[in-house]
Amino acid sequence: MVDLKKQYLKIEDEIDHAIKEVISNSSFINGPSVKQFTSELEQYLDIDYVIPCGNGTDALQIALMSLDLNPGDEIITSTFSFIATAEVIALLKLKPVFVDVDAKNFNLIASEIEKVITHKTKAIIPVHLFGQCAPMEDILTIATKNNLYVIEDTAQALGSSYIFQDGSTQKAGTIGTIGITSFFPSKNLGCYGDGGAIFTKDSLLAEKIKMICNHGSKQKYHHEVIGVNSRLDSIQAAILSVKLKNLDLYSSLRNDSAKTYSRILEKLDWIEIPHEESYSKHVYHQYTIKVLNGKRNELQDYLASLKISSAVYYPKPLHEQIALKNFKNGNFMNADDLSTKVLSLPMHTELSKDALTFITNSIKKFK
Repeated sequence: MVDLKKQYLKIEDEIDHAIKEVISNSSFINGPSVKQFTSELEQYLDIDYVIPCGNGTDALQIALMSLDLNPGDEIITSTFSFIATAEVIALLKLKPVFVDVDAKNFNLIASEIEKVITHKTKAIIPVHLFGQCAPMEDILTIATKNNLYVIEDTAQALGSSYIFQDGSTQKAGTIGTIGITSFFPSKNLGCYGDGGAIFTKDSLLAEKIKMICNHGSKQKYHHEVIGVNSRLDSIQAAILSVKLKNLDLYSSLRNDSAKTYSRILEKLDWIEIPHEESYSKHVYHQYTIKVLNGKRNELQDYLASLKISSAVYYPKPLHEQIALKNFKNGNFMNADDLSTKVLSLPMHTELSKDALTFITNSIKKFK
């Protein structure tokens, strides 16, 4: 699905130099490379505060911890997502409330949010799935009307932009109250281990988030709130600084591959290619088709026999997960249907024309 080794080989000298520099200065925790990457990401996102942390799941948890919520408070989110989105809500004794997703763009349907808002609702977590923004303008309108926080899960869409009706743009993750991302190796901006970050424009929230990441402390051995231990290692930060310079190029390469896929696969009446919304710049963390002939699993097995990777994101929506059975709040037709049809094809920065031709020709031959 990804080829991290080939990507590394193109930036090998820079990466090796960055790692050796950290080892040489031995500042492995909160070293200069962390401060440098934090500043660079703030500049890239045009956001006031970036707080790095240990991983994307921590980022979601810490974001929620910073909002002073109470047990039983309700958080609205998409049912078609990785479990981390809802897992941290339940872990903090909050209540995930699921809404269905758009059958075309896979992101939550804004109009469904209002249907489940109660006096206990405190926040919305839109997930920018597969590299494309959720309908943020509508979500912000609903949030403002109901005095709700918005936490953007940007783990799959870092580098994407949202285009507002007035023509202005903002980077994904910088639009709501708080944004979060993951630097898991396969992400569009991935390190060589675990890593994550939290973004906000609010200085008071930023200060609290920094404390929570560091055992609830601003000053060593003085702890003001209950926190966690969640830090981005200096070596990972150094790697990310190198790769951040290439992020827009990586997005462009992914879009080129997506266009090739779509140009060929849209001719097959049993496949629905990804839908691109006019309000979002897509960065194609995944290229996800819908298999309409009921043979999704057979197609995946067929591709595997040709040594072509593919993946199902996600075979079971969150409202059907055993771990979240106590939070099921309805039936979600689109998410259930998508879980039987979606198939993600190889998508990364090193996809060659020959590879794309082989993959698409193989799919065309499937019956």
